[in-house]
Amino acid sequence: MTAQYQVQDGVAVITLDNPPVNGLGHSTRLGIVEGLTRALDDGAVKAVVITGAGKAFSGGADIREFNTPKATQEPTLHSVIRALEASAKPVVAAIHSVAMGGGLELALGCNYRVAAKGAQIALPEVKLGLLPGAGGTQRLPRLIGLEHALNMIVSGTPVLSEKFEGSKLFDQIVDGDVLPAAVKFAQNVGAASGPHPKVRDLKVKHENPEGFLKFARNTVEAVAKNFPAPARCVDAVAASLKPFEAGLKAEREGFMFLVGTPESRALRHAFFGERAASKIPDVPSDTPVRKIERVAVIGAGTMGGGITMNFLNAGIPVTMLETKQEALDRGVATIRKNYDNSAKKGKLTPEKVEARMALLTTTLSYNDISDADLVIEAVFEELGVKEAVFKTLDEVMKPGAILASNTSTLDVDKIAAFTKRPQDVVGMHFFSPANVMKLLEVVRGKETGKDVLATVMQVAKKIKKTAVVSGVCDGFIGNRMIEQYSRQAGYLLDEGALPEQVDKAVEKFGFAMGPFRMGDLAGNDIGWAIRKRRAVERPDFKYSQTADKLCELGRFGQKTGAGWYDYKAGDRKPYPNQQVNDMIVENSKAIGIERRKISDEEIVERLVFALVNEGAKILEEGIASKASDIDMVYLTGYGFPVFRGGPMLYADQVGLFNVVQAMHRYARGYHGEAWQPAALLKKLADEGKGFNG
Repeated sequence: MTAQYQVQDGVAVITLDNPPVNGLGHSTRLGIVEGLTRALDDGAVKAVVITGAGKAFSGGADIREFNTPKATQEPTLHSVIRALEASAKPVVAAIHSVAMGGGLELALGCNYRVAAKGAQIALPEVKLGLLPGAGGTQRLPRLIGLEHALNMIVSGTPVLSEKFEGSKLFDQIVDGDVLPAAVKFAQNVGAASGPHPKVRDLKVKHENPEGFLKFARNTVEAVAKNFPAPARCVDAVAASLKPFEAGLKAEREGFMFLVGTPESRALRHAFFGERAASKIPDVPSDTPVRKIERVAVIGAGTMGGGITMNFLNAGIPVTMLETKQEALDRGVATIRKNYDNSAKKGKLTPEKVEARMALLTTTLSYNDISDADLVIEAVFEELGVKEAVFKTLDEVMKPGAILASNTSTLDVDKIAAFTKRPQDVVGMHFFSPANVMKLLEVVRGKETGKDVLATVMQVAKKIKKTAVVSGVCDGFIGNRMIEQYSRQAGYLLDEGALPEQVDKAVEKFGFAMGPFRMGDLAGNDIGWAIRKRRAVERPDFKYSQTADKLCELGRFGQKTGAGWYDYKAGDRKPYPNQQVNDMIVENSKAIGIERRKISDEEIVERLVFALVNEGAKILEEGIASKASDIDMVYLTGYGFPVFRGGPMLYADQVGLFNVVQAMHRYARGYHGEAWQPAALLKKLADEGKGFNG
C-alpha cells in the first residue's frame, strides 16, 4: 500500500508514500479511502490528517499510470474527494514542499488546510494542454477569488504558500515541520461541535466577473493562439460562478475535450519524451557513475564560453584553455558581460555573478587541466584540429577522465581512435548559444563506456540540459536531418519560391525560424564548408547552387550584415534583398527550370516530411533508440513547434499513409530521387501504425 495509516492522540494520520512525489496512483487513492474508512469506524479517532512522506505532499497524478487502465480505475480522484467531503469527522491536509495538480485538488477537498512556509502550490495541467480535472477550477476560485485562481490555472506557475496568507486557502501557515501543527489543529477542530466547512459550499466573489472574464479571454486569445487549453481554462473557471455541480460538469466537459486535442497529445508526448530520453536501453539505471567535480573546456570562443557558463551556473569549477592570452581575455570578458546583462535584468544578484566568476580559471597550458574529471573540446570543426587536441589530452589527462568532443558532425569513433582510451571518449554536442539552448546531443561511440554515458547523462541533468543519446553518423540526429530539410528549401528556390515565402510558410506552421533566417543566424559559411566536404565524400548528394552563389558574394549572414536577407546594425529583423532574389531567378533560368507558383502547404510538407523520412532512417539504423528522442532533439534544439510535438509525432498525427502518399507525389517532381520512403516509414504506413506506440 502506498498510503500509511497510524493514530496520534486521537487523530488518524494518513501518509501518502509513493516516491518520488507521492503521485496519486490507484494504490495511493485506494489507501486514502481505506484509511478514511478506518478512521470513521474508530470511535477513538476525532479527526483525520492527510500528509505526504518525503519531499512532497503530492505532485498530482502518478505519471507511471498515464494511458493505463489504472489511471481511471475506482476510486478515481473524484471519488476520493467525494469521500473526504462526506466524512463525518474533519479532515485536515498537512501540506509541505509540493502540492501540485491532483495533489492540490486533494487538499481542496479537505475541510481544512495547514501549510508549511515555502511549499510550492500549483495547478500546472495547462502545461500538458489540459485543465485541472478534479474540481480545481471550481474550488480554487472559492478560496482565493476568481482573478487569482484564473491567473494560477492559466499560467500553471507555482506560487509559494506564504503568498496565500490571509486567504481562505490555508487555515494556518507554519514554520518548520507541518505535521505536528496539523495534528494539533485537527485535535482542536475535532473537539468542536457543528458542521465543518466544505469548499464547495462557498460562493465565488468578484466585483465585476463578466468584465474580468472578457478581458481574460481576450488576453488568452492573443498570447496562446496555438494552444486551446488556456481558453478552456478560462471557460472552466468562469463556470465556478454557477452552482457547484454545474461548474464541475463544465470542468469535466472541458477536460475531456482537451484530452483529445492534438495539442495536448503533443505536450504530453514532449513531457514523457523528455523523461524517456534519459533512459538508455542497455545502460541500467544503477550503472555506477564517475565523480565530476572539476571541468576543463578547450576553446574560449562562442561555444567554449557558452559551455563554460553551463557548469559555472551549476556551481562546478571550470578551467578554460586557449592557445593565446588575447583569446582567453576575450572569452572571459564575454562571459562576464553575459552575467552582467543578467544582473541588470534582475535575473542574478551581483553576489551570484561574482560567485560564478570565482569558479572560472584560465590557462594556456594543457598541464594545468590534467586533474579535470571531464574535459570538453570546443575547437574548430576540422578533424585534423581535433586530432591534435585529443592526442594531447590522451597524454596529459589523468586516468578515468572523460574526454568529450563538442563536434556537430565529425566521426566520434575517429576522434576516439586518436587516443589510447576510446572507452573514455564521448560526443557532447551543445547547441548555440550553449548557455541558453536546452538540447545536448550525447554521441555514443562504439567503444564509449556505459559508465561514461551514465555519467554524462547525469551531468546533463545537473546543468539543466535535455540530453538525447545519438549513435555515430554524419551530423548525428539533428544536423543529419536538418540537411535534408535544407536541401528541400534550396530546391524550392530553384522551382519558384523566394526565401521570404519559404520562411513565412514554416513560421506560420509554428517553427521559431524558417530555414533561410536560420542559415543567416548560424552562418551560411558553415553550410558551405559542409557542402564542400560532401562534394568529396558523397558526390551523390545534390544541392541547389543558390547557397554556394550566396556565399561567393560574401553574404554569410547576420555576422556580415548580409545573407539571404539584409540586416541593419543592432537590428536582427531580416530585410529581403533584391540582388539575392534576382540571383535565385537567374539560377533557375541557368539550370533550365521554368519557375512556378508554390503553395505554402507544399513548402511545409516538403520541409517537414524530409525531416520525417530521414528520422525514419535514423531509427532503422539504431542511431536513435526511439522516435520520441528525435522529437526531443527538434523541440529543444531546432525550434520545431511544441504544440505539434516534434516531426515524428506530427507524422503520426497526419497519418503515415498520408505522408507516404505525399512523398510519392513529390517523387514525380524536381529531384524526385530524394523522396524514396525509408523502409521503416513504408512498413509502418502499410501496417497502419505510427512511430510512437
